[in-house]
Amino acid sequence: MGSVLASDQLYVRETVRQSVKILIVGHFAVGKTTLVGALSEIRPLRTEERMTQAGEAVDHLAGVPAKTTTTVAMDFGRLTLSDDLVLYLFGAPGQQRFTHLWNDLARGALGALVLADTRRLEESFGVMTLLEERGLPYAVAINQFDDAPVFPEEELREALDLLPTTPLVTCDARDPASSASALIALVEYLISKHQEPA
Repeated sequence: MGSVLASDQLYVRETVRQSVKILIVGHFAVGKTTLVGALSEIRPLRTEERMTQAGEAVDHLAGVPAKTTTTVAMDFGRLTLSDDLVLYLFGAPGQQRFTHLWNDLARGALGALVLADTRRLEESFGVMTLLEERGLPYAVAINQFDDAPVFPEEELREALDLLPTTPLVTCDARDPASSASALIALVEYLISKHQEPA
């Protein structure tokens, strides 16, 4: 996509009748900004800042030594799924010091896609706890980093302590098709929950 977008890419289609807010969440350096950028049909809004020496004490770079920037507020993107449905994607920062932003970001969200990294699965628990405290349904997508170990789904489900109904998929956050498949798994789950008898 070039630096100048056509006007029909900037604005929501006139036929759109429904918009859905989706959170993209996960721990620090798991690929949230990358995934929002891969999916968004508009140039995504990013609030990334350069990491400083002062942040080294709180932003643990184990496993991600090449990381030089971090999201400090949110990422935002848009994806039109059909003539009448558009998704608004809100990427939340992963560090614990930014969790106070989650209340505002979660307001009005239909659900969340949790990105996880098999090298640091334990860091996903805090994120999932925040979603559960807010009653927000979620799916988990294992972001397949090139040097990350691969485990069978049953082992991942057990390690993450997922309910049998919680979707667990894999994706490459750099790849639009792969990222879209993960998002579709979440949307299908949300639709099935909406159709459950009260």
